[in-house]
Amino acid sequence: QVQLQESGPGLVKPSQTLSLTCTVSGGSITTNYYYWSWIRQPPGKGLEWMGTIAGSGSTYYSSSLKSRTSISRDTSKNQFTLQLNSVTPEDTAVYYCARGGNPIYDYWGQGTQVTVSS
Repeated sequence: QVQLQESGPGLVKPSQTLSLTCTVSGGSITTNYYYWSWIRQPPGKGLEWMGTIAGSGSTYYSSSLKSRTSISRDTSKNQFTLQLNSVTPEDTAVYYCARGGNPIYDYWGQGTQVTVSS
């Protein structure tokens, strides 16, 4: 059974960098045919795909967030990390990590609320 768990600060100040980590158990993030993604849901809005890292390490980003987003991984810890730069209150959302590529995911983390506020 694959399990994903997001971790990181729940409050970030405007203009700072949001950094979240997804810890994966029950499966390796380096397996070639699997992809690992970050998705968010702002209050009152739908799900928004942010980016994906493949088992190979290749990364793919939403065009609307590409200039501010970076996804990396620590294979020794079986973790992958999201960094979102220059955040604004519009980046307030529940952030999810999931296995799969946009738009098909089979395992999700429980989600973590991130609020951008001074």
